[in-house]
This record gives sequence, C-alpha cells and structure tokens, in this order.
Amino acid sequence: MSESYKIVVGLEIHVHLATRSKMFCGCELSYGQPPNTRVCPVCIGMPGVLPVMNRTAFEYAVLTAMALHCQIASFTKWDRKSYYYPDLPKNYQISQYDLPIGRDGYIEIPEEGGGTKKIRIRRVHLEEDAGKNIHDLGGYTAVDLNRAGAPLLEIVTEPDMNSPAEVRAMAEELRRIVRFLGVSEGDMQKGHMRFEPNVNLHIRRGGQVFKTPITEVKNLNSFRALEKSIAYEAHRQYEEFLETGQTLQMGNKKTFGWDDVQEVTVLQREKEEAHDYRYFPEPDLVPVRLTAEQIKELESRLGELPLQMQKRFETQYGLIAYDAGVLTAERATAEFFDRTVRLGAEPKRVCNLLTQVGLKIANELSVRVDQLRMTPESLAKLAKMTEEGLVSATSANQIFEQIAREGGDPEAIAKERNLIQSSDSGQIEALVDAVIAEQPQAVQDVVQESKKAKKALGFLMGQVIQKSGGQANPKIVSQILQAKLDALKNP
Repeated sequence: MSESYKIVVGLEIHVHLATRSKMFCGCELSYGQPPNTRVCPVCIGMPGVLPVMNRTAFEYAVLTAMALHCQIASFTKWDRKSYYYPDLPKNYQISQYDLPIGRDGYIEIPEEGGGTKKIRIRRVHLEEDAGKNIHDLGGYTAVDLNRAGAPLLEIVTEPDMNSPAEVRAMAEELRRIVRFLGVSEGDMQKGHMRFEPNVNLHIRRGGQVFKTPITEVKNLNSFRALEKSIAYEAHRQYEEFLETGQTLQMGNKKTFGWDDVQEVTVLQREKEEAHDYRYFPEPDLVPVRLTAEQIKELESRLGELPLQMQKRFETQYGLIAYDAGVLTAERATAEFFDRTVRLGAEPKRVCNLLTQVGLKIANELSVRVDQLRMTPESLAKLAKMTEEGLVSATSANQIFEQIAREGGDPEAIAKERNLIQSSDSGQIEALVDAVIAEQPQAVQDVVQESKKAKKALGFLMGQVIQKSGGQANPKIVSQILQAKLDALKNP
C-alpha cells in the first residue's frame, strides 16, 4: 500500500510594536526593567479606569497590513476577549474580533530555486499583550505586569506552508519587513516576535486522504525552535496516526509547548474555540475610521519593501541572492549600500566592504551601519581606489575600519599608512625578472604546464608582491609575469 504525507502549516504571529508607550495607557515601554515598575491603574486593571488608544500603534499596524498587501478596513472596532489568567488582571484582553485592521493579504517568501512563493494572510489585527508569569522562583509563580498592555500585532496566515524550512523562511521574511518598516525591533531574545504554528498532516493512503488533528505549538521565540518543533510535530503526528488512526474529525484542536532541551513537543491542553472567549464590543473605546486621505498618506510611508529591494540588487547590481539578502536585512544597511553604488562605486566591491567589515564593526559597537563614521561618499571613494588598484583589498579593509571608528579620508589614510600600491611597470618588471631568476623550478613548472603549474604561478606572484613590500599592484604584476612566462614558453 502506497502512503505519503504532506505537512500543512498555518502561522499565528505576535509582533510587539516599537512605540514609546503602551497600547491604551501612557506607561513607558521599556524592556528589562525591574518587575512591575512600568505599570499604572489602566494596565493593571483597576476599577473605573478608561483606556485611550495609542495612535502610533494603530498607524504601525496599518503600515504592516499594507506591506502584507491586505485590504485595509476603513472602519474597525475594539472587542473584549474574556478569559481568566494570572497575567491578565482585567480578566479580559482588548482585541479585535470580527473587524480586523487588514484581511486577505499575502507575503512572498524566497524559494531555493530563485523564485518566490505567496503565503496568504487571513487577517491582521491589533490588541494588547498580557503580562508575564515567572516560574523560576522556587515553589511559587510570580507575575510581572510590565508587558501588560504593550501594543501587540497579531498576524494570521492561511495554512499554505508545507515544510519546516518554508515556515522559517516566512517568519524570517516577516521579521525583515517589520524591521524595515521600523514598526518593531524584532528582537527575538526580548520576545518582540512570538510564533504559534498550527500543524497537521494530509496522509495519502491508497485513494484516500486522511487529515490528522490540528495541533498548535505555543509561544516559540526563535527561528530554530520554530523549524525544529514543526519537524518533530510532523513526525509525532504520523506515528500517532499509524497507532490510532485518529483524524481531524475525531477531536478538538490541542495545544503543545516546546521543550527546547529535549527538543520535543509537550501536550498542554485542548484548545478553546472563539465562542469560549465570550467576545463582545469594548464599551470604553470608540470605533476607528480611516479616511481615503489617511490611507493614502500611510501608503506613502511604505517605500520599497525588502524582498523587492533584494531582487533589484540581484538584477540591477548583479549580486548573488545571499549577498543581497544580507544587505537588505536592515533598511539602514540597504539604503547605505544603494546610495554608495549610485555614487559610481562597483556594487560587488561595496558589498564585500560592507558585509565583511562594516557589519562586523557596527555589531561590535551596537550601532547601525549608517551610524558609523564612514559615509557613502567615503566608501564610494575607497571602493574606486580598490578597483583601480591604488590599494589592495586587504588594505581597503584596514582603511574602512579606521574610518568607521575615527573618520577620515580614504586616500589620506592610505598615504599616511603607506598602503598605496605601486603601478610603476618599470619597477615591477625588475622585480619580476629577479623572481624568475631566483625561482627556476617554479618557472619550469609553469612553462612546462606540469600538474604544479597553477600553484607555481601563484607562488611566483606572491614572491613578487613580497619583494615589493606588498606595494606592487597585483594586476600589473600578473600582466607582466604572465607575459614573461609566455615568452619563455615560445622563445
């Protein structure tokens, strides 16, 4: 009996928005503060308090929905999602139920073959986050409400992903989008993004397709955990189906946690359905209406999205997909690169300098690339100097690092540090003649085209560069050396 299965995954993603204050009160949004020091009567649910909507958070939510090609609601309202949990002091969460900000969109993710795949977006809505339970204090649990009331964007996809790798690609692309837009820092370690995959299998047995019960894996905050949990859950569901024959129609949806140490999913509870939450309209907040002019103004803020920019860098500048992806991971880096190349610098040279040196220093100093002391103008000049052979690639890296940390002019630094390469053909020819005379065996290997010819040619090149004290232009050395050796082949 032939049998195969397809993994089917939809994602629920929660994104913390990078506003200065919480969703419905004026408390500062600041991570890593002492527990319960960023709270007020509104976010701890005291009787008689009234929420006030954070306009910036709403605009960030609309921007993200636009970037995901959603239909934007001109009218939306707030709802109370009622449930009891220790980190939810009001016993309800202000959310959006039947009228989300955006619906029926899509996100494109890159595929290995170079194309893209569309993942449909079911809805995008805004809500407030709950607090955080602390379980590592011995025999009791404590609650930190600093996070309670933080603006939280929930994005729900259709079940369009069919492998752990695709799910990871979707999560990474979404993170790149929200960071590009500036609506979220997307710092996984701080919990700015949390993923909840809904997983099941479509198992083909004979002429029938059996669908396993859907399981949801809760609160994953790393791409590694996301990918591994889906792979494990697919294996677990398949083994369970072989043992029990249980299908989608036989039980409720269940939620699992992820044990990052054992790398297994752990059953938590059966999943509540929407009616279990007793949604009803929030009486303390008025609905939000967006005019056509407001929607148009927000659309003008979008700019070029990261995948579009990545593809442009590949086609316009001839970069490989990996390099273009690294450059477009952050908007600041992408725009810095783009501005530099528009000044006439060779794209691949600029890419190498930025990715191999610039990003490393920026990471060391905990700043963005555009916050280093290197400017696009200085980088373009340095790239041109390297292309013209005035400095070597190694020297260019050294010059970049000095400018990034201290500022300065590339040419002045190259002269000051004696890094200018010699292109004097007369001097280089004399050095080549001396090396040919000193290294007869290597010369013979090249002339006779032995198995060692390539290695011998590299050795001779290195000897000439060494004799020049590293100052000889490698291009000129190569031209003169090759001409001399060709002459020896055909005397």
